[in-house]
Amino acid sequence: MSYVLILLSYLLLMVGMLISVAFIILVERKVLGYIQLRKGPNKVGLIGILQSFSDAIKLFIKEQMFPSNSNMVPFYFAPLASFFIILLMWILIPTYSNTVNMALGGLMLFCCTSFGVYTLMGSGWSSNSSYALLGAIRGVAQTISYEVALALFFLSSIFLVGFYSIYEFAKNQEYLWMMVFMFPIFLSWLSSSLAETNRTPFDFAEGESELVSGFNVEYGSGGFALLFLAEYSSIIFMSYLMALMFFGGLSNLIMLNIMGVMFCFLFIWVRGTLPRLRYDKLMGLAWKSYLPISLNFLLFYMMVGISSYLLLY
Repeated sequence: MSYVLILLSYLLLMVGMLISVAFIILVERKVLGYIQLRKGPNKVGLIGILQSFSDAIKLFIKEQMFPSNSNMVPFYFAPLASFFIILLMWILIPTYSNTVNMALGGLMLFCCTSFGVYTLMGSGWSSNSSYALLGAIRGVAQTISYEVALALFFLSSIFLVGFYSIYEFAKNQEYLWMMVFMFPIFLSWLSSSLAETNRTPFDFAEGESELVSGFNVEYGSGGFALLFLAEYSSIIFMSYLMALMFFGGLSNLIMLNIMGVMFCFLFIWVRGTLPRLRYDKLMGLAWKSYLPISLNFLLFYMMVGISSYLLLY
């Protein structure tokens, strides 16, 4: 019976997440419209509220086209794998029912994010297009650059909390947010999250001006829709993960949702404000700034964690 409840709760979470993706796309189009002094979608349904659903229906009922020289199997399965990986990552977000609480959730998080590189590389290479391949190469190099520092930032917080579980992160911030005494790491994690989700100013895998569209240039209909869903699902996931890691949002479910929506809005706001960074600038930022910062903070918080452990026990 417990396994049935776990499955049902996970399926409900997936349905809620997919509906959230539809609305976050609508919010992004509306916000970007007002930033650029124009109207967003406002025709389909009341004030355009059904626009995302009509776009999804349009994409999924279109015919799936395959480039004649593409490598068919990876080309077909790369979007499916990308979407499956982000669905798997949503298990890590704890809820009040807490049907799934992974003791090593932090390790699973980095396993899943690292697997995302293979879907990016597979979709770019299998398209047999120069533009798609260049986008995939840029995306892989970008991921290698920031994920080293991202893992070290996460380890710094683990030394303070003493657990890999995301649930313990939220539970141990009942009296004081980790953002208060880890503010530099919070800012670095926020900018690394933009790179993790391929968002402006770090959307190098997708470049309209120089790569026509990037790694997804040959995709249309359902394949494009799955890549799109995976990207926006990861934005919502990273927003809620930041709320849990640095603001202990689980102590209050309403607070968790408010913080999650605020971070989603921040992702959109950054896209409407900042231009795409030059490619070598991200390399320099990741290797010359974030890596030394993350190593120094790791040593500092390791000493703090050991000292507090010795004082307590």
